Amino acid sequence: MAVSGPVITRVEGVPYRLPLRGTLAWGKHSRLTAAEHVLVRVHLADGTVGVAEAPPRPTIYGETVASILGLLAHLSPNLIGMGIDDQGALGGVLNSVVNNHTARGALDMALWDARAQASGRTLMDVLRGPRDRVRVSFILGIAAPDAMLREAAEVVRAGVRCLKVKVGRDHARDLQVIQALRAEFGDDVQLYADSNETLTPEGAPAALAAMRDAGLLYVEEPLPARNLRARADLHARGLLPIIADDSAFTPADLERELEFDTFDVLNVKTARTGFTDSLAMMHAAGVAGKGVMIGSQASTGVGTIHAALLASHDVVTEPSELSFPLKLSADLLNEDLVFRDGWLALRDLEGLRVDPERLERARL
Repeated sequence: MAVSGPVITRVEGVPYRLPLRGTLAWGKHSRLTAAEHVLVRVHLADGTVGVAEAPPRPTIYGETVASILGLLAHLSPNLIGMGIDDQGALGGVLNSVVNNHTARGALDMALWDARAQASGRTLMDVLRGPRDRVRVSFILGIAAPDAMLREAAEVVRAGVRCLKVKVGRDHARDLQVIQALRAEFGDDVQLYADSNETLTPEGAPAALAAMRDAGLLYVEEPLPARNLRARADLHARGLLPIIADDSAFTPADLERELEFDTFDVLNVKTARTGFTDSLAMMHAAGVAGKGVMIGSQASTGVGTIHAALLASHDVVTEPSELSFPLKLSADLLNEDLVFRDGWLALRDLEGLRVDPERLERARL
């Protein structure tokens, strides 16, 4: 069989660590103090190197730095020697294993990047949608109320106008924080909640009604993903628009969720579904009349750029989680991302790249 395009010569994983400004806490017990991710690099025979970011999340996907490196080593023998334009065959290799969401997602994105460069183009050329700028949101983790208000004020000063507030450990306290945020920012800042599957079928209706009355836009995954019937029943009540995230990891998951009509807005995370599956899921949600946002898996600058490209497509209807780098004490990019009055401009992403010196300092 003829090889199409420059061949893959090497698949590389570079672990790195970027401390956060404080702690990101969510769900019942999860917390994060640093972005310990893997930079995935696909090398081609013509010298091209495609790059993407894999964020291990043991409490979500069961992946660790070691497991991501292990999967890269497992798939490399089958990828090396393949032509970068053999998209069907490359997809077959990535789909020869199950789960390992962020490892496979990063490989898919690195392959897209390498393919674009090998053709003399950039990811911006081949992936961006018609929009010149995209609306952004910030993930506000669970903390003491005064600490959450301080962090919210900092990111609003940095140009964010939509906050995704992590809730679910103490409902009364959650409402107090939401009310304080509303009092502080008024209608200038949009708010929505992420329950991370912490509510119960019995308590969820009252919780969603209270969130609605507090002026929230929507709530993400109020019930455990395994409670399919309860989630469908809760959605049917129409108390507050529901975002699907943990319940729709894959295209197959999305097909099930659409069949049971469990949500209003799909949170597509390029970190776990790469570009290929993310584009398919965005399209399927749009055809079904659902809203779409692009999410973050605590992405650093590299992952944020990749997410922003998909957020520029018309099917994306909601603010997307593109401001997580504000949570980092440092980034890998040669320049910091800039947010202006709630927006990220695509033109500001041109020329951004991984700075070799910054990567070396962060490398594990």
